[in-house]
Amino acid sequence: MNITKKQIDDLNLELTLEIAPEDYAEEVKKKLAERRRNAEFKGFRKGMVPASLIKRVYGEQALADSVNDVIGTSLDKYISDNNLHLLGEPLGSEKQPELEWADGNSFTFVFDAALSPEVNITVDAADTVNKYSITSSAKEKAAMIENLKKYREDSKQEPLSDEELEKTVTERLKEEHRQEADWRLSKDIRDFYVAKAGIQLPEAFLKRWLLAANQGKLTQEDIDKDFPGFCEDFKWQLVRGKLMKDFGFDITHDDLYEAAKAYVTYQYAMYGIGNVPEDMITEAVSNVMKDRRQLERLSEQVEDRKVLDKIKETISIKDKKISSEKFREL
Repeated sequence: MNITKKQIDDLNLELTLEIAPEDYAEEVKKKLAERRRNAEFKGFRKGMVPASLIKRVYGEQALADSVNDVIGTSLDKYISDNNLHLLGEPLGSEKQPELEWADGNSFTFVFDAALSPEVNITVDAADTVNKYSITSSAKEKAAMIENLKKYREDSKQEPLSDEELEKTVTERLKEEHRQEADWRLSKDIRDFYVAKAGIQLPEAFLKRWLLAANQGKLTQEDIDKDFPGFCEDFKWQLVRGKLMKDFGFDITHDDLYEAAKAYVTYQYAMYGIGNVPEDMITEAVSNVMKDRRQLERLSEQVEDRKVLDKIKETISIKDKKISSEKFREL
């Protein structure tokens, strides 16, 4: 087994594997022996089918499986031994030579791979991001008052006085604007540090990898359309991961449990269910904690919260008043 690396540019590389017969011979024997132990052919007792017949029927598949096993094991070891931080998985290259699948042959495989870019970023007190204080317009307030009146009429609720309507709408708008401003601050912080890091991605490789990894789920058209947003999200993931290390943060079981509990409570609230018994919450949280995809999503949320909270403590946040109309134009 021989693996060579060719650096195409700063982020793209080519890995060539030379596989000799001795690299896969023992694995082929094992697979054929396993087939023979379990094969059922008419006229032969189980486990007594001639080895020559087993090889004729299953030999090509055993060879392919064995060579693929060697490829996987060898690539993983090479990547680990050489401390290569790759994006996604290596992909078969367009330079791949034709193969003649015959036992005893040598095989050459060529793969394209991409390195994860190095992230150089610091969070400094001099870094400045705006935090917006949103003011309501008379038009916005009047529209909400009318909507609230109509809702209470339609639901046969007792009408509110003008003073009560004014107070209720003012409080609702204040809370809505606070949430919008918080969301915008977090977004602007992410955008600020993605821009500051100046990360370059191997975009052509990533598009190929996304298509291969989501085979049947995404088309090339889907990927091309959503790729700019994917790149920005991915760059933030790289920045966030670097800052998690720099800040000395990790994600504990308690972090995930609390995030799962908040998610479950929010879900119940979305369906209008309040005062949920604690045992129901605990059971729902337990189910979430068993779901790998849910845990990955919660883990990202926890990372986001920890990193953003630390950044907000460190940088200069400049308060800026803005009307709701201008805010929505941002």
